[in-house]
Amino acid sequence: MTARLKTHTLGCKVNQYETELVRESLLGIGYVDAARNEPADLCVVNTCTVTAQGDRKSRQIIRRLNRQNPDARIVVMGCYATRAPGEVARLPGVSEIVTDKRELPDLLGRFGVVDAPNGISGFANRHRAYVKVQDGCLLRCSYCIIPHVRPEMYSRPPDDVLQEVRRLAERGFREIVLTGIHLGHYGVDFNRGKPRGEWVRLARLVRDICHINSGLRVRLSSIEATEVTDELIEVMAEHRENVCPHLHVCLQSGSDAVLRRMRRRWSVRQIIDRCERVRQRLDLPAFTTDVIVGFPGERDEDFRLTLEACRAIGFSKIHVFPFSPRRGTPAAEMSGAIEPGIKSQRCRELSQLEIELRENYAGLLAGRRVEVLVERCGTDGEAAGTTCRFLPASVTSPGMTPIVEGQRIAVRVNGFDGKRLLARRLQESSLVIAAQA
Repeated sequence: MTARLKTHTLGCKVNQYETELVRESLLGIGYVDAARNEPADLCVVNTCTVTAQGDRKSRQIIRRLNRQNPDARIVVMGCYATRAPGEVARLPGVSEIVTDKRELPDLLGRFGVVDAPNGISGFANRHRAYVKVQDGCLLRCSYCIIPHVRPEMYSRPPDDVLQEVRRLAERGFREIVLTGIHLGHYGVDFNRGKPRGEWVRLARLVRDICHINSGLRVRLSSIEATEVTDELIEVMAEHRENVCPHLHVCLQSGSDAVLRRMRRRWSVRQIIDRCERVRQRLDLPAFTTDVIVGFPGERDEDFRLTLEACRAIGFSKIHVFPFSPRRGTPAAEMSGAIEPGIKSQRCRELSQLEIELRENYAGLLAGRRVEVLVERCGTDGEAAGTTCRFLPASVTSPGMTPIVEGQRIAVRVNGFDGKRLLARRLQESSLVIAAQA
Protein backbone atom coordinates (compact mmCIF):
# COMPACT_ATOMS: atom_id res chain seq x y z
CA MET A 1 0.00 0.00 0.00
CA THR A 2 1.31 3.46 -0.92
CA ALA A 3 2.27 5.65 2.05
CA ARG A 4 0.47 8.99 2.19
CA LEU A 5 2.06 12.26 3.23
CA LYS A 6 0.85 15.58 4.60
CA THR A 7 3.04 18.63 5.20
CA HIS A 8 2.26 21.89 6.95
CA THR A 9 4.46 24.98 7.08
CA LEU A 10 4.32 27.96 9.39
CA GLY A 11 6.50 31.03 9.05
CA CYS A 12 8.97 32.32 6.53
CA LYS A 13 10.00 31.54 2.96
CA VAL A 14 13.03 29.61 4.23
CA ASN A 15 10.70 27.27 6.10
CA GLN A 16 8.55 26.85 3.00
CA TYR A 17 11.62 25.92 0.98
CA GLU A 18 12.80 23.40 3.58
CA THR A 19 9.38 21.75 3.72
CA GLU A 20 9.36 21.41 -0.06
CA LEU A 21 12.82 19.83 0.09
CA VAL A 22 11.53 17.18 2.52
CA ARG A 23 8.31 16.64 0.58
CA GLU A 24 10.04 16.20 -2.77
CA SER A 25 12.53 13.76 -1.26
CA LEU A 26 9.75 11.61 0.20
CA LEU A 27 7.69 11.69 -3.00
CA GLY A 28 10.82 10.48 -4.78
CA ILE A 29 10.83 7.22 -2.80
CA GLY A 30 7.14 6.45 -3.28
CA TYR A 31 5.14 8.61 -0.88
CA VAL A 32 2.12 10.39 -2.33
CA ASP A 33 0.39 13.56 -1.18
CA ALA A 34 -2.71 12.70 0.82
CA ALA A 35 -5.93 14.23 -0.42
CA ARG A 36 -7.47 16.92 1.74
CA ASN A 37 -9.86 14.61 3.63
CA GLU A 38 -7.70 11.50 3.34
CA PRO A 39 -5.77 10.26 6.38
CA ALA A 40 -1.99 10.31 6.12
CA ASP A 41 0.63 7.87 7.27
CA LEU A 42 3.24 10.58 7.83
CA CYS A 43 2.79 14.24 8.73
CA VAL A 44 5.63 16.75 8.64
CA VAL A 45 5.16 20.07 10.44
CA ASN A 46 7.66 22.88 9.95
CA THR A 47 7.19 25.27 12.87
CA CYS A 48 7.80 28.96 13.58
CA THR A 49 8.82 30.62 16.84
CA VAL A 50 9.21 34.29 15.86
CA THR A 51 6.31 35.13 18.19
CA ALA A 52 4.43 33.35 20.96
CA GLN A 53 1.55 33.18 18.48
CA GLY A 54 3.81 31.17 16.16
CA ASP A 55 4.42 28.67 18.97
CA ARG A 56 0.70 28.49 19.70
CA LYS A 57 -0.24 27.95 16.05
CA SER A 58 2.40 25.24 15.75
CA ARG A 59 0.91 23.36 18.71
CA GLN A 60 -2.60 23.75 17.32
CA ILE A 61 -1.57 22.33 13.95
CA ILE A 62 0.17 19.34 15.54
CA ARG A 63 -2.85 18.54 17.72
CA ARG A 64 -5.23 18.90 14.77
CA LEU A 65 -3.12 16.63 12.57
CA ASN A 66 -3.04 14.05 15.36
CA ARG A 67 -6.85 14.13 15.67
CA GLN A 68 -7.38 13.87 11.93
CA ASN A 69 -4.62 11.29 11.34
CA PRO A 70 -4.55 9.18 14.52
CA ASP A 71 -2.33 6.48 13.01
CA ALA A 72 0.20 8.83 11.45
CA ARG A 73 3.75 9.45 12.53
CA ILE A 74 4.26 13.19 13.09
CA VAL A 75 7.69 14.69 12.45
CA VAL A 76 8.21 18.21 13.77
CA MET A 77 10.98 20.48 12.53
CA GLY A 78 11.57 24.22 12.41
CA CYS A 79 12.42 26.98 14.85
CA TYR A 80 9.88 26.12 17.56
CA ALA A 81 11.15 22.53 17.58
CA THR A 82 14.68 23.90 17.98
CA ARG A 83 13.79 26.34 20.74
CA ALA A 84 11.54 24.07 22.82
CA PRO A 85 11.99 20.39 21.90
CA GLY A 86 10.67 19.29 25.30
CA GLU A 87 7.38 21.10 24.75
CA VAL A 88 7.07 19.61 21.29
CA ALA A 89 7.84 16.09 22.52
CA ARG A 90 4.86 16.24 24.90
CA LEU A 91 2.40 16.95 22.09
CA PRO A 92 0.24 14.01 20.95
CA GLY A 93 1.44 11.92 18.04
CA VAL A 94 4.93 13.40 17.76
CA SER A 95 7.37 10.65 16.84
CA GLU A 96 10.46 12.62 15.82
CA ILE A 97 11.82 16.11 16.38
CA VAL A 98 14.43 17.77 14.18
CA THR A 99 16.22 20.46 16.18
CA ASP A 100 18.79 21.34 13.50
CA LYS A 101 17.96 21.58 9.79
CA ARG A 102 21.38 20.16 9.00
CA GLU A 103 20.01 16.88 10.39
CA LEU A 104 17.50 16.60 7.55
CA PRO A 105 19.62 14.19 5.46
CA ASP A 106 19.78 11.83 8.46
CA LEU A 107 16.03 12.11 8.99
CA LEU A 108 15.30 11.40 5.34
CA GLY A 109 17.72 8.50 5.42
CA ARG A 110 15.68 6.88 8.20
CA PHE A 111 12.66 7.05 5.90
CA GLY A 112 14.55 5.44 3.02
CA VAL A 113 16.00 8.38 1.09
CA VAL A 114 19.40 7.10 -0.03
CA ASP A 115 20.99 10.23 -1.49
CA ALA A 116 20.73 13.52 0.39
CA PRO A 117 18.87 16.02 -1.81
CA ASN A 118 20.78 18.95 -3.25
CA GLY A 119 17.92 21.35 -3.74
CA ILE A 120 14.49 21.03 -5.27
CA SER A 121 13.11 20.69 -8.79
CA GLY A 122 9.55 21.92 -8.18
CA PHE A 123 7.47 23.88 -5.71
CA ALA A 124 4.08 22.24 -5.16
CA ASN A 125 1.37 24.16 -7.02
CA ARG A 126 3.13 27.53 -7.12
CA HIS A 127 4.23 29.48 -10.16
CA ARG A 128 7.25 30.98 -8.39
CA ALA A 129 9.85 28.96 -6.57
CA TYR A 130 11.76 29.92 -3.44
CA VAL A 131 15.44 29.03 -3.40
CA LYS A 132 17.23 29.08 -0.08
CA VAL A 133 20.79 30.32 -0.52
CA GLN A 134 21.76 31.20 3.07
CA ASP A 135 20.96 30.29 6.66
CA GLY A 136 21.66 31.74 10.08
CA CYS A 137 21.94 35.19 11.61
CA LEU A 138 24.48 36.64 14.04
CA LEU A 139 23.05 40.13 14.58
CA ARG A 140 20.99 39.49 17.73
CA CYS A 141 18.54 42.36 17.44
CA SER A 142 17.05 42.82 20.89
CA TYR A 143 13.51 41.73 19.89
CA CYS A 144 14.41 38.68 17.79
CA ILE A 145 14.65 35.05 18.87
CA ILE A 146 15.89 33.71 15.51
CA PRO A 147 19.67 34.04 16.18
CA HIS A 148 19.11 31.72 19.15
CA VAL A 149 17.56 28.98 17.00
CA ARG A 150 19.52 29.54 13.77
CA PRO A 151 22.90 30.72 15.08
CA GLU A 152 25.13 28.97 12.55
CA MET A 153 25.56 31.18 9.50
CA TYR A 154 26.36 29.43 6.25
CA SER A 155 25.86 29.97 2.53
CA ARG A 156 25.18 27.41 -0.15
CA PRO A 157 27.94 26.99 -2.75
CA PRO A 158 27.11 29.00 -5.88
CA ASP A 159 27.33 25.94 -8.14
CA ASP A 160 24.68 24.16 -6.06
CA VAL A 161 22.36 27.15 -6.28
CA LEU A 162 22.87 27.55 -10.03
CA GLN A 163 22.24 23.85 -10.63
CA GLU A 164 18.99 24.07 -8.68
CA VAL A 165 17.85 27.18 -10.53
CA ARG A 166 18.55 25.48 -13.88
CA ARG A 167 16.33 22.55 -12.85
CA LEU A 168 13.53 24.87 -11.84
CA ALA A 169 13.81 26.85 -15.08
CA GLU A 170 13.72 23.63 -17.09
CA ARG A 171 10.55 22.65 -15.24
CA GLY A 172 8.88 25.88 -16.36
CA PHE A 173 9.27 28.18 -13.38
CA ARG A 174 9.54 31.77 -14.51
CA GLU A 175 10.27 33.45 -11.17
CA ILE A 176 12.89 32.49 -8.60
CA VAL A 177 12.80 34.14 -5.18
CA LEU A 178 16.20 34.06 -3.49
CA THR A 179 15.74 33.72 0.24
CA GLY A 180 17.75 33.32 3.42
CA ILE A 181 17.62 34.14 7.11
CA HIS A 182 20.07 36.99 6.44
CA LEU A 183 20.18 37.20 2.65
CA GLY A 184 22.58 40.13 2.53
CA HIS A 185 25.23 38.03 4.27
CA TYR A 186 25.34 35.48 1.47
CA GLY A 187 28.95 34.43 0.97
CA VAL A 188 30.35 36.04 4.13
CA ASP A 189 31.24 32.66 5.63
CA PHE A 190 33.17 31.15 2.74
CA ASN A 191 34.81 34.43 1.73
CA ARG A 192 36.76 34.67 4.96
CA GLY A 193 40.48 34.73 4.34
CA LYS A 194 40.15 35.23 0.58
CA PRO A 195 41.33 38.31 -1.33
CA ARG A 196 38.46 40.69 -1.99
CA GLY A 197 38.76 40.08 -5.73
CA GLU A 198 37.85 36.43 -5.17
CA TRP A 199 34.80 37.04 -3.01
CA VAL A 200 31.47 35.53 -4.01
CA ARG A 201 28.65 37.74 -2.78
CA LEU A 202 24.97 38.09 -3.50
CA ALA A 203 25.51 40.43 -6.46
CA ARG A 204 27.67 37.89 -8.26
CA LEU A 205 25.18 35.09 -7.57
CA VAL A 206 22.32 37.17 -8.99
CA ARG A 207 24.37 38.01 -12.09
CA ASP A 208 25.19 34.33 -12.68
CA ILE A 209 21.52 33.36 -12.30
CA CYS A 210 20.54 35.96 -14.90
CA HIS A 211 22.83 34.23 -17.40
CA ILE A 212 21.08 30.87 -16.97
CA ASN A 213 17.82 31.53 -18.78
CA SER A 214 16.53 34.69 -20.47
CA GLY A 215 12.97 33.72 -19.56
CA LEU A 216 13.67 33.70 -15.84
CA ARG A 217 13.04 36.59 -13.51
CA VAL A 218 14.72 36.85 -10.13
CA ARG A 219 13.32 38.45 -7.01
CA LEU A 220 15.19 39.11 -3.79
CA SER A 221 13.48 38.31 -0.55
CA SER A 222 13.90 40.40 2.62
CA ILE A 223 17.24 42.24 2.83
CA GLU A 224 18.75 44.98 4.95
CA ALA A 225 18.84 48.25 3.01
CA THR A 226 22.49 48.88 3.87
CA GLU A 227 23.38 45.49 2.36
CA VAL A 228 21.97 46.50 -1.01
CA THR A 229 25.47 47.26 -2.24
CA ASP A 230 26.40 49.42 -5.20
CA GLU A 231 27.47 46.23 -6.99
CA LEU A 232 24.06 44.65 -6.40
CA ILE A 233 22.29 47.79 -7.62
CA GLU A 234 24.40 47.74 -10.80
CA VAL A 235 23.51 44.09 -11.42
CA MET A 236 19.81 44.95 -11.01
CA ALA A 237 20.23 47.82 -13.47
CA GLU A 238 22.22 45.80 -16.02
CA HIS A 239 19.73 42.91 -15.92
CA ARG A 240 16.54 44.90 -15.55
CA GLU A 241 14.65 42.44 -17.78
CA ASN A 242 15.45 39.64 -15.37
CA VAL A 243 15.78 41.13 -11.88
CA CYS A 244 12.56 42.46 -10.37
CA PRO A 245 12.81 46.17 -9.45
CA HIS A 246 11.48 45.39 -5.98
CA LEU A 247 13.26 45.27 -2.63
CA HIS A 248 11.83 44.32 0.73
CA VAL A 249 14.01 46.37 3.08
CA CYS A 250 13.65 46.04 6.85
CA LEU A 251 12.94 49.44 8.42
CA GLN A 252 11.44 48.31 11.78
CA SER A 253 11.38 51.91 13.06
CA GLY A 254 11.97 55.40 11.72
CA SER A 255 13.47 56.59 15.00
CA ASP A 256 17.21 56.28 15.59
CA ALA A 257 16.59 56.12 19.34
CA VAL A 258 14.29 53.12 18.90
CA LEU A 259 16.68 51.48 16.42
CA ARG A 260 19.45 51.71 19.02
CA ARG A 261 17.24 49.96 21.60
CA MET A 262 16.44 47.37 18.97
CA ARG A 263 20.22 46.89 18.49
CA ARG A 264 19.92 47.60 14.80
CA ARG A 265 23.19 48.52 13.12
CA TRP A 266 22.21 51.46 10.96
CA SER A 267 20.52 54.83 11.12
CA VAL A 268 17.31 55.90 9.43
CA ARG A 269 19.29 58.26 7.21
CA GLN A 270 21.44 55.38 5.97
CA ILE A 271 18.32 53.43 5.04
CA ILE A 272 16.69 56.39 3.26
CA ASP A 273 19.91 57.22 1.40
CA ARG A 274 20.33 53.63 0.21
CA CYS A 275 16.76 53.51 -1.08
CA GLU A 276 17.39 56.80 -2.88
CA ARG A 277 20.50 55.32 -4.49
CA VAL A 278 18.37 52.42 -5.78
CA ARG A 279 15.76 54.85 -7.08
CA GLN A 280 18.42 56.76 -9.02
CA ARG A 281 19.52 53.63 -10.93
CA LEU A 282 16.25 51.73 -11.39
CA ASP A 283 12.98 52.69 -13.04
CA LEU A 284 10.35 53.30 -10.34
CA PRO A 285 11.54 50.53 -8.01
CA ALA A 286 9.08 49.23 -5.42
CA PHE A 287 10.04 49.19 -1.76
CA THR A 288 8.20 47.13 0.84
CA THR A 289 9.03 46.79 4.51
CA ASP A 290 8.32 45.58 8.05
CA VAL A 291 7.65 47.98 10.92
CA ILE A 292 7.35 47.12 14.60
CA VAL A 293 4.92 49.46 16.36
CA GLY A 294 4.95 50.07 20.09
CA PHE A 295 8.48 48.94 20.89
CA PRO A 296 9.30 49.60 24.58
CA GLY A 297 9.99 53.27 25.12
CA GLU A 298 8.53 54.38 21.76
CA ARG A 299 7.37 57.97 22.26
CA ASP A 300 4.86 59.88 20.16
CA GLU A 301 7.82 61.62 18.56
CA ASP A 302 9.46 58.29 17.69
CA PHE A 303 6.28 57.11 16.00
CA ARG A 304 5.98 60.41 14.12
CA LEU A 305 9.52 59.86 12.80
CA THR A 306 8.49 56.39 11.63
CA LEU A 307 5.63 57.87 9.64
CA GLU A 308 8.01 60.43 8.14
CA ALA A 309 10.53 57.75 7.14
CA CYS A 310 7.81 55.68 5.48
CA ARG A 311 6.70 58.72 3.51
CA ALA A 312 10.28 59.60 2.54
CA ILE A 313 10.93 56.12 1.13
CA GLY A 314 7.45 55.73 -0.36
CA PHE A 315 6.76 52.12 0.54
CA SER A 316 4.18 50.32 -1.58
CA LYS A 317 3.48 47.81 1.20
CA ILE A 318 4.12 47.89 4.95
CA HIS A 319 3.80 44.83 7.16
CA VAL A 320 2.69 46.35 10.47
CA PHE A 321 3.58 44.34 13.56
CA PRO A 322 2.50 45.46 17.04
CA PHE A 323 5.39 44.73 19.40
CA SER A 324 4.98 41.43 21.21
CA PRO A 325 7.59 40.57 23.86
CA ARG A 326 9.41 37.36 22.99
CA ARG A 327 10.57 35.39 25.99
CA GLY A 328 14.34 34.92 25.86
CA THR A 329 15.10 38.24 24.14
CA PRO A 330 16.42 41.43 25.80
CA ALA A 331 13.42 43.45 24.60
CA ALA A 332 11.09 41.26 26.66
CA GLU A 333 12.75 42.61 29.82
CA MET A 334 12.81 46.28 28.79
CA SER A 335 10.89 48.94 30.67
CA GLY A 336 8.63 51.45 28.98
CA ALA A 337 5.93 49.08 27.73
CA ILE A 338 3.39 50.83 25.50
CA GLU A 339 -0.25 50.67 26.52
CA PRO A 340 -2.30 48.35 24.26
CA GLY A 341 -4.69 51.14 23.29
CA ILE A 342 -1.87 53.42 22.17
CA LYS A 343 -0.22 50.56 20.30
CA SER A 344 -3.47 49.74 18.48
CA GLN A 345 -4.03 53.38 17.54
CA ARG A 346 -0.51 53.66 16.11
CA CYS A 347 -1.00 50.44 14.13
CA ARG A 348 -4.20 51.85 12.63
CA GLU A 349 -2.50 55.11 11.74
CA LEU A 350 0.41 53.35 10.06
CA SER A 351 -1.95 51.01 8.22
CA GLN A 352 -3.86 54.02 6.92
CA LEU A 353 -0.61 55.56 5.72
CA GLU A 354 0.23 52.30 3.96
CA ILE A 355 -3.02 52.56 1.97
CA GLU A 356 -2.15 56.12 0.97
CA LEU A 357 1.42 55.24 -0.04
CA ARG A 358 0.30 52.18 -2.02
CA GLU A 359 -2.21 54.28 -3.95
CA ASN A 360 0.48 56.91 -4.59
CA TYR A 361 2.87 54.30 -5.97
CA ALA A 362 0.17 52.67 -8.09
CA GLY A 363 -0.60 56.11 -9.51
CA LEU A 364 3.00 56.47 -10.67
CA LEU A 365 2.58 53.28 -12.71
CA ALA A 366 -0.54 54.46 -14.53
CA GLY A 367 -0.03 54.27 -18.29
CA ARG A 368 3.25 52.43 -17.94
CA ARG A 369 4.31 49.06 -19.28
CA VAL A 370 4.96 46.49 -16.55
CA GLU A 371 5.44 42.76 -16.51
CA VAL A 372 3.12 40.23 -14.88
CA LEU A 373 3.70 36.62 -13.93
CA VAL A 374 0.32 34.98 -14.58
CA GLU A 375 -0.85 32.90 -11.63
CA ARG A 376 -4.54 32.45 -12.32
CA CYS A 377 -6.58 32.47 -15.52
CA GLY A 378 -10.29 33.24 -15.74
CA THR A 379 -12.77 33.46 -18.55
CA ASP A 380 -12.85 35.81 -21.53
CA GLY A 381 -9.12 36.35 -21.52
CA GLU A 382 -8.96 37.62 -17.93
CA ALA A 383 -6.06 36.70 -15.67
CA ALA A 384 -4.45 37.63 -12.36
CA GLY A 385 -0.85 37.64 -11.31
CA THR A 386 2.00 39.50 -9.66
CA THR A 387 3.90 42.33 -11.29
CA CYS A 388 7.65 42.60 -11.30
CA ARG A 389 7.14 45.42 -8.78
CA PHE A 390 5.22 43.02 -6.50
CA LEU A 391 1.82 44.69 -6.77
CA PRO A 392 -0.91 42.21 -7.75
CA ALA A 393 -2.60 42.83 -11.09
CA SER A 394 -5.83 41.98 -12.82
CA VAL A 395 -5.32 41.65 -16.58
CA THR A 396 -7.64 41.67 -19.58
CA SER A 397 -6.56 40.61 -23.08
CA PRO A 398 -9.55 40.86 -25.45
CA GLY A 399 -9.07 39.40 -28.88
CA MET A 400 -5.67 37.86 -28.14
CA THR A 401 -4.52 34.29 -27.79
CA PRO A 402 -5.42 32.76 -24.43
CA ILE A 403 -3.18 33.51 -21.48
CA VAL A 404 -1.51 30.52 -19.86
CA GLU A 405 -0.67 30.23 -16.18
CA GLY A 406 3.04 30.62 -15.62
CA GLN A 407 3.56 33.05 -18.52
CA ARG A 408 5.38 36.33 -18.15
CA ILE A 409 3.40 38.90 -20.11
CA ALA A 410 3.67 42.63 -20.75
CA VAL A 411 0.71 44.80 -19.76
CA ARG A 412 -0.27 48.47 -19.72
CA VAL A 413 -1.50 49.78 -16.36
CA ASN A 414 -4.87 51.51 -16.65
CA GLY A 415 -5.85 51.96 -13.02
CA PHE A 416 -5.88 50.71 -9.45
CA ASP A 417 -8.87 49.47 -7.45
CA GLY A 418 -7.25 49.80 -4.03
CA LYS A 419 -5.97 46.24 -3.98
CA ARG A 420 -4.61 45.47 -7.43
CA LEU A 421 -3.49 47.16 -10.60
CA LEU A 422 -5.96 47.06 -13.48
CA ALA A 423 -4.11 46.35 -16.69
CA ARG A 424 -4.55 45.44 -20.32
CA ARG A 425 -2.31 42.96 -22.01
CA LEU A 426 -0.04 44.34 -24.71
CA GLN A 427 0.50 42.63 -28.04
CA GLU A 428 2.29 39.31 -27.77
CA SER A 429 5.30 40.66 -29.58
CA SER A 430 6.18 42.88 -26.61
CA LEU A 431 6.77 40.01 -24.16
CA VAL A 432 5.40 36.52 -23.90
CA ILE A 433 7.61 34.07 -22.06
CA ALA A 434 5.60 30.91 -21.67
CA ALA A 435 5.92 28.29 -19.02
CA GLN A 436 7.28 24.98 -20.23
CA ALA A 437 5.44 21.75 -19.66
